[in-house]
Formats: sequence, structure tokens, C-alpha cells
Amino acid sequence: MISVFGSANMDLVAYVSEAPKRGETVTGHHFRTIPGGKGANQAIAAARAGARVAFLGAAGDDAFGAEMRATLAEAGVDVRGLRQVPGPSGIAHIVVDDAGGNSIVVVPGANGTVTGPSADDLAVIAASQALLLQLELPLEAVVEAARGARAAGVPVFLTPAPARPLPEELLDAVTTIVPNEHEAAAITGVAGVDAALDALLERVEEAVITLGSQGALFGSRSGERLRVPSVPVKAVDTTAAGDTFVGALAVARSEGRAMADALTFASAAAALSVQREGASTSMPAREEIDRQVS
Repeated sequence: MISVFGSANMDLVAYVSEAPKRGETVTGHHFRTIPGGKGANQAIAAARAGARVAFLGAAGDDAFGAEMRATLAEAGVDVRGLRQVPGPSGIAHIVVDDAGGNSIVVVPGANGTVTGPSADDLAVIAASQALLLQLELPLEAVVEAARGARAAGVPVFLTPAPARPLPEELLDAVTTIVPNEHEAAAITGVAGVDAALDALLERVEEAVITLGSQGALFGSRSGERLRVPSVPVKAVDTTAAGDTFVGALAVARSEGRAMADALTFASAAAALSVQREGASTSMPAREEIDRQVS
């Protein structure tokens, strides 16, 4: 089982030919509300990629919260750890342009009430084969969950987004950090992905830097280095590509696959996701990923 301690947001997605500049108004060509949030996205991605998944987080007592709970459950995710709190659920306002690029504003809502994992949450984490974390919950809660996993010998995958300075007490508990190239630069203050990878490995055991259409770069403190190319596709919407990658990567690693195979599996999943609109709606099933890599 994989546990995910993270955010659940309703994505409010506007599709436009070209994203507006500051002070500019543009006309979009359509709009969708799609359950998302980096935590919920990763949970759904891992479930569709073949794992048993438990989601730990919070949603509001509004209609968005009810829809997010139903969407997770329909994907096969155990939602007993998704607590309901008074007030609004988290939302993400997303603008997607015709090239598939996006810009996102997140309003935490119920996610901001998660000040730490409960005793039940820690028990679920301790029984997991991997814990997935992101930074859309309060930082102190993320640190506590990571430390709980580490104490139980559970590998911790951290997506450091939104990018921010990371305390050593968090990084000491992380097994694998998975930033994109912009997040890696922001975290390390180092330009260039190879140099950023070296800087990350001074602080964590393993790092994977995702590079969009250029694939992914992996390194470990043992000296292993891998560069995995992306699958060439025409992107429609890249919103959940990183979350899909991480969810699939954790599944492959929990199945005992070598890192090279796990990265290929994760890259295939991400390539499938960017060919579809939305976050949770874009994530591929296990059969699709297996066909892509065969």
C-alpha cells in the first residue's frame, strides 16, 4: 500500500489560446471544474497505476469536498483518512493555454487546517510501502508525517511544490525528492540541472529532476546517474504531469523495480497524461502504461 499525506483541491480550469499578461483580459474557449490538488492527484495516479492507496488530508463541508471524496473513492483510493472540516475546500485556479502550458493559483481552504498527522494517520503511514508528500499542506504537518514514516522505515517521496526553503529536519527524513527543473533551481540556488542535482544529493539520498519534454535526470548518493528521455507526444494539458510521474514512480519502486525501469514507467504515465485535459481526469490506467512501455 502507498499512503499519500497531502492536499485535495477543486481545480477551476480556464482554457485560453494565450495566457493573459498582467493587467490583460482575454477570452477563454471553455471552463471545467476538476477534482485535483497535488496530494489527491498523486493518490489517483498511484491507484490507477496499480497500487492500493490511502489518502490522508482534509476537505471542506461544501459541495467541492463531497465531489473530491467521491472522485478519490471512484479511483479506488481509500478515503477513510480524508477528514471533513467546517468551511470551504481548497481550490486551484488554473489557466491552460493552447500549447499545454499552465499557471496556477492555489487557495488552501481546508488543507490549511491540517497541522499534523493524527495517530490513525501515522498508523496508516507506518503500514505503507511508501509515503508521498507535497508542500500544499502546512510545513509543520509535512515534516511530522515525514518523520513518522522515516521512524517506521517507510520510504518518503517528496514533491517540493510549491517551491520554498526546505528545513533540514524534513530533508533528513526524505528518501527521494522529485522537483522539476525550476523547483530544483529555486531550492538549491544553483543554475543548471546537473549542478542542481549535485546540490540536492548533499541533502537527500536520491533525487529525480523532471525536465518536461527533455525527460528526467536521476542521481543517488551511491553515485548512480541516469537520464531517461521523455516519450515524444503532443501536449494538450500539462497540469498533472508531475503528479502522475511521481505516483507512477512510487508504484514501480514499491513493486521492487530498478530505478531505470521505474523512471521509464513513470515517464510513460506522464506522457499519457499530458495528452488529455485536466488533472485527475488525465491519469492513465495500469494497462495503458504497460502498453506504452512494451
